[in-house]
Amino acid sequence: MSNEGEQTTEVIQIEQPEKVRSLLGRQDQNLRLIRDAFGVRAVMRGDQMILQGEAEAVRRAARAVRDLLRARASQAISQEDVESVLARGHLGEENAEEVRIDVFTPGRAIRPRTVGQHSYLRAMAENDLVFCVGPAGSGKTYLAVAMAVAALKRDAIRKIVLTRPAVEAGERLGFLPGGLEEKVNPYLRPLYDALHDMMAIEQLQRYMDNDVIEVAPLAFMRGRTLDRAFVILDEGQNCTRKQMQMFLTRLGASSKSVVTGDISQTDLPGSEPSGMVEATTLLKGIKGIGFVRLTQRDIIRHRLVQDIVDAYEARDRSLNPPAAQPDSRSGHGLAP
Repeated sequence: MSNEGEQTTEVIQIEQPEKVRSLLGRQDQNLRLIRDAFGVRAVMRGDQMILQGEAEAVRRAARAVRDLLRARASQAISQEDVESVLARGHLGEENAEEVRIDVFTPGRAIRPRTVGQHSYLRAMAENDLVFCVGPAGSGKTYLAVAMAVAALKRDAIRKIVLTRPAVEAGERLGFLPGGLEEKVNPYLRPLYDALHDMMAIEQLQRYMDNDVIEVAPLAFMRGRTLDRAFVILDEGQNCTRKQMQMFLTRLGASSKSVVTGDISQTDLPGSEPSGMVEATTLLKGIKGIGFVRLTQRDIIRHRLVQDIVDAYEARDRSLNPPAAQPDSRSGHGLAP
């Protein structure tokens, strides 16, 4: 039997006494998160945190704790803060420091907050087409928009196209009042929200006026070829097979495309199969296409969102016990 790694102890002095209770968390939950995340022994002795365990694990745990204390120097430390810093700690020192997305907002850099998000960013960097499946709040759309904005900022692309199927209107928007923007705004609002977080409103409006950034319903993508563009299809689970095929064949030279969706929230009518599910099966193994699956562990909204997702999934399992595995033609299931 091989010997375990070298054991070590590291002591972290908490300079601000009021931070001790905040760092511990309610009923020591933050301390338990640190201990469990890195597999170390973590105890508080007065104003000192003592970490014991394998040298590498202790080193990474200590770095995560110091990052947490620096990031929240003048604020209370929440469970979400701890989980975010611990996730970056799991990426390793080099990745945690280097992975950042520079957007237009001054002084703002977007970083992955979970291991799954880190894998997602890497997939987008390494592939021209990426499918990302995950629950609400896991960062699917936000990180894709951030990558697109960063590519525009460094002049790697000349256009960003954001689209999603307007399923509720059956892709027939003509009966709605107003112009095109007024008709589709309810369906495209999440994409606008992400963009507003990454650049000034005036800059966004200028880009949209000059057609550098385009936000449009999927029905308006037909017949186009998009060169040197970053194209994002949001709510991809609500695409029919024909719509998905149409979208995927819009990709032009020097372009990237990302398809995001939550296959647990498909709004297609009746038994209409999901084009996103079919695509992830048909295209598996093609070089240049990446597949990422985010989970509840990647949810970064309010901590209650993960609990809510878990509760609904438990409800669905109780109402629909496991049956025979459906084939890909049914539109359900996802390529592993």
